[in-house]
Amino acid sequence: MSNRKVVTEMFDNESTKTLKSSLSVVVCATAFWITCSGSGQAQFNNRTATEVDRLTLADVASGAAQILDLTHVLNEKNAYWPGPGYEPFHLKTIATIENDGVLSKVFSMPEHLGTHIDAPNHFETNQSDLSMISPDQFFAPGVVIDIAARGEVDADTTLTLKDIQEWESKHGRIPDGAIVLLHTGWGRFWDNYSRYKNQDAMGKLHFPSYSGKSAAFLVHERNVKGLGIDNLSIDSGISKDFAVHHAVNKAGRYGLENVAQLENLPARGFFLIVAPIRIEAGSGGPTRILAILPKNPAAN
Repeated sequence: MSNRKVVTEMFDNESTKTLKSSLSVVVCATAFWITCSGSGQAQFNNRTATEVDRLTLADVASGAAQILDLTHVLNEKNAYWPGPGYEPFHLKTIATIENDGVLSKVFSMPEHLGTHIDAPNHFETNQSDLSMISPDQFFAPGVVIDIAARGEVDADTTLTLKDIQEWESKHGRIPDGAIVLLHTGWGRFWDNYSRYKNQDAMGKLHFPSYSGKSAAFLVHERNVKGLGIDNLSIDSGISKDFAVHHAVNKAGRYGLENVAQLENLPARGFFLIVAPIRIEAGSGGPTRILAILPKNPAAN
């Protein structure tokens, strides 16, 4: 399915006509309809997603919709990949209002620190760098698959094809062009870097994630734009071949790691805005991720 078809399916008929004339219409509050429904039947206040999830940007401004920030605050405590050359976030003041009449700072960090994106070139050559990703890939309906309960007893568990089948049986088919977020429950360890990376005496990391098969299915059979997760990596901590990264990046898709507040999202019925910093030749970078959803969605 083409990107244009995916986008137009998220809008009502009137708005689609406007969209076809110019993609810039997405910034026009009265014309931009965010439809997160697909075929799912998540319930919000006794109404289906199809009935309720047509939220304009005007609804956001008026308070009819809410925005949930899925981004961890950047600071020197942020988690980062524990590999050679990776360093913590650092912020240094270079001018103050008292001495210079202006406050200014400089920061340094690895690309893959805190809430961030993995660009397609992260694990694959001849794929887009961060600056080359088309902007339409950063707007999509969101889906949350929850394996947190299993992750509490098995830190090495991974998402299976059966998990996806069971999710779709309950919530409907994952819509083409969605961004899938995997809730592992690992966000509860965010403030404890040692526990978050869960590294054993042999140096192996332990945290739940996708499996190579589940990632390949979501990319090729559900045409997702990206895969996200609430821990260090879209590959499990014990992975040796990074099959998930390869499956995602080889298909020209991206990963989102250290995504916050997944426990506060419904299984579906929300829209995602992904806003990475644009770094030329970058393999990733810090990313603001926002979820737009109805106020007070019922549990599903």
